[in-house]
Amino acid sequence: MVVYFICVVVSFFLSFLFWGLSFFLGKRSFSDVEKNSPFECGFDPSLSARLPFSMRFFLLAVLFLIFDVEIVLLMPIPLVVSSSLWESVIILGSLFVLVLLVGLLHEWKEGSLNWVY
Repeated sequence: MVVYFICVVVSFFLSFLFWGLSFFLGKRSFSDVEKNSPFECGFDPSLSARLPFSMRFFLLAVLFLIFDVEIVLLMPIPLVVSSSLWESVIILGSLFVLVLLVGLLHEWKEGSLNWVY
């Protein structure tokens, strides 16, 4: 337990050390409108720097990421089954999958999965 605590403390210390070094040694950027605007060989920009995108596709991508992370959380279940009571792990795994399916059915019923229309 002490080894884990030392690893966590060292990790936080190194993170803050590198953050502090980058903060003090990094190049300062002043908020100047001309420096932050897109540059096209000295001419005024012909198109807007912002390109429109489909909000429905973005929401579908976010849903995919959420469900993908939840599926990744299911991956260590076989390791847990071998080291503990398999009945309780199967019940908890089934509940987890049930929550995933309920969320998927809700998104399907809401129409969030139809990003083409």
